[in-house]
Amino acid sequence: MPTVHFTKALERHVDCPAAQVDATTAREALDAYFAMHPAVRGYVVDERGVLRTHVNVFVDGAQLVDRDGMSDPVGPRGEVYVLQALSGG
Repeated sequence: MPTVHFTKALERHVDCPAAQVDATTAREALDAYFAMHPAVRGYVVDERGVLRTHVNVFVDGAQLVDRDGMSDPVGPRGEVYVLQALSGG
């Protein structure tokens, strides 16, 4: 089963331990994670379920291509990393 990970920066705001989920796409992985940890959802996606502007997702080291649908495939031993992008100057 794929594993979903979050950066330490996000852990300052909400409890988000790494967890294995049953999924074949990034969307399924995140939805399964949010079902287990609903408080994390609002930090990652907006009310429409779209990734927030300053959130990036990587699947097995590659940045998510489909930010809207999150249909990027995730293998059975895949690693999904969620992090907040840095901005500003």
